[in-house]
Amino acid sequence: MRRAGGGCWPKAALSAAAYTVCTVDPAFPDAIYHRTPGPAFGSFDSLARQLWKERHYPIVAMNGGMYHDDLSAVGLFVEHGFERQAISTKAGWGNFHLLPNGVFWLKGGQAGVTETRRYLMDKIAADYATQSGPMLVIDGQIHPRFLPDSDSLKFRNGIGVDQAGRVHMVISETPVRFYDFALLFRDVLGCRNALYLDGTISSLYDAGTGRRDRLFPLGPIIAVIGTVPQ
Repeated sequence: MRRAGGGCWPKAALSAAAYTVCTVDPAFPDAIYHRTPGPAFGSFDSLARQLWKERHYPIVAMNGGMYHDDLSAVGLFVEHGFERQAISTKAGWGNFHLLPNGVFWLKGGQAGVTETRRYLMDKIAADYATQSGPMLVIDGQIHPRFLPDSDSLKFRNGIGVDQAGRVHMVISETPVRFYDFALLFRDVLGCRNALYLDGTISSLYDAGTGRRDRLFPLGPIIAVIGTVPQ
């Protein structure tokens, strides 16, 4: 995904919370990575080494969804048009199952965030997709379970697509509640649909600033890539 505007930049909005926002164009080479044949990449460094072998390099990357102890994706994972992990519609414990959850997908140079059951109804044949949860914003509405006065403050990251089709990858630099995080996507970034990716392990790679978080192992990774000149 090609950088639009300034790429990644700091932003504060609607509260004292601080965020880094990376805005990109999905028409540029992009993908959601997990593994080559073998173990999951697990880190930005491992992904960068593999991309370099393919004459590519990461421009921006972010952890791209929840995962099990073995780093396998919890829900839907599509790579190069092949479904590596089936979609999940089950209720359960934890943020992933704070329904409705949703899917971030890429197809033919376009991107979207779609609530899980709608994704199934629309029969989207994605080139790349990752499922996570909960949805932060659903058709312009804040997730109904979020409380504006919640005392659950955590580092969080998420993704949304605005009316112009641009993708906004956001990581909080201070602990925030779900409600305020959702407001950022809806009221500041103009995203009618946005998806929570994870908390605490939230990580960002930004070649422009030299940032390369290494604190936690990662499952799926959403990456914006460039091509090494010949």
